[in-house]
Amino acid sequence: MSASSRVSALAPFQVRSFRFQWPADLATSWAFEMETLILGWYVLVETRSVLMLTVFASLLYLGTLLAPMFGVMGDRIGHRNLLSAMRAVYATCATTLMIFAFMGAITPVIVLVITAVMGLVRPSDIGMRAALIGETMPADRLIGAMSIQRTTQDSARIAGALTGAGLVATLGMGPAYAVVTSFYTISVLLTLRAGSARSAPHPAADAAGAGARPSPWRDLREGLAYVWHTPFLLASMCFAFLLNLTAFPLFTGLLPVVVKEVYQADQTTLGYMVAGAAFGALLGSIVLSRFGHAVRPARMAIVFGAAWYAMLLVFAHTPHPAGGVLALMLAGLAQSLGLVPMAAALLRNSDVKFRGRIMGIRMLAIYGNIPGLLLSGPLIARFGYPVTATLYCLVALAFLLLIVVHWRAQLWRLDAPANTR
Repeated sequence: MSASSRVSALAPFQVRSFRFQWPADLATSWAFEMETLILGWYVLVETRSVLMLTVFASLLYLGTLLAPMFGVMGDRIGHRNLLSAMRAVYATCATTLMIFAFMGAITPVIVLVITAVMGLVRPSDIGMRAALIGETMPADRLIGAMSIQRTTQDSARIAGALTGAGLVATLGMGPAYAVVTSFYTISVLLTLRAGSARSAPHPAADAAGAGARPSPWRDLREGLAYVWHTPFLLASMCFAFLLNLTAFPLFTGLLPVVVKEVYQADQTTLGYMVAGAAFGALLGSIVLSRFGHAVRPARMAIVFGAAWYAMLLVFAHTPHPAGGVLALMLAGLAQSLGLVPMAAALLRNSDVKFRGRIMGIRMLAIYGNIPGLLLSGPLIARFGYPVTATLYCLVALAFLLLIVVHWRAQLWRLDAPANTR
């Protein structure tokens, strides 16, 4: 590997803020993945209900409707300050669950209540991470930085899957949650050090700051209007909502069902499944961190979005766990190669003064997980997972085609701003 390639791949770490933000995001992501796996398995085993599992997974996205207001707050008080406060909430919730676990008083009801509190804040975390990167990172390093930042989520899924799946069985719920709590605490301390090195103020932002500050609701309306009247942003939001409605439930929330009901396996196999998907996504992030400057972001997002559905379709009809891990690995690779370029294009093609609000509105797309998960429960109970997954993938591919045809000028043409290298 040439020296220039190494410099290109690691260039975002030359920014001081990113050197603190990356490990902070990594610790948060590790805690997220461990917590989701531990609690998801606990709810499924204790309640013996797929419906309750989908309720648990849906509660994690409860605050999605609040994401735009988190974006408004981030634009007002600073994205670092907002992220630090959010992560303090995670640490507090995890500490509470840890105390209940050590007391032997934990129940599914307590888990669902605390998950609901976490779910009010957690959906906005990824958007605020991206906004902080956009605030501190030079434009020519943006795709590389987004790719490296994405490795925090992908590597966390591997670590969380391989450790979270066995921590409870080995140590018990209390010690397992002590580990989760420590990760959240570390993330708070590191986030407080990020964001201190600011990029040069944008003229539009300075002009906006010179006048009187409007109300938060007016800020939100301005952000929504900006998205509605910008075709590329509106197309991106529709694309993101479709993925969250149909792909993410199959890729994450319903994996415990596949392992337990289809493969008749235990939580160790679930860990391998999650780790396989995350390893594929990690490979995609590494590839983009080195060659992201050469891609056509919007076109690449569409192509690999379709490839993601194709691999989820293969996974739905794979009868053996080993083949399922391989299919999920390829699905993870396609997911990463599709989502990272689109996120970078969103930041690069948005007015800087709207950046927090744009990422907050983007997080509204996560709301698609809730109907996607809740609808899948009855469908799986009636028709089984393979039929349900097939239906989701085929319907999603049809809608993806409609999105590309309707916004062809913004998403597919080589001369579109979103396809600028």
